[in-house]
Amino acid sequence: MTWNLNGQEFESVVRLPPQKRYEYFVKKVSDWREVWSLWNDGWALMGDKDGDETVPVWPDALFAEASAVGEWLGYKPRRISLEEWLNRWTPGMEVDHRRVAVFPVLEGQATTASPLKLETDLKLELAKYE
Repeated sequence: MTWNLNGQEFESVVRLPPQKRYEYFVKKVSDWREVWSLWNDGWALMGDKDGDETVPVWPDALFAEASAVGEWLGYKPRRISLEEWLNRWTPGMEVDHRRVAVFPVLEGQATTASPLKLETDLKLELAKYE
């Protein structure tokens, strides 16, 4: 079974404030067990307001694809399983002192979080399914 994101949902969600998109991200990633980012001979990165390097992520390929503009032109959405995200990416980002830019939109607005904060939120949501 797959999630079919429709145009109306897409438009509604991208207009949400950053914190509401964060909550949407946590729920959808927990539902579908996948994270999406952008790839083009390396993963897309961005900076946050504090100058920290962040890894942008989205809950669906369509949201990621819509963000592949400007400096990310030519980048393509790439799926990361939730298991890989929690077991490999989270520890790696902690070691690299990177943060996560959760669900940025064209204006670059996103909720940034430490990898461990996002992991905690995802695990709390996942616990509701058990």
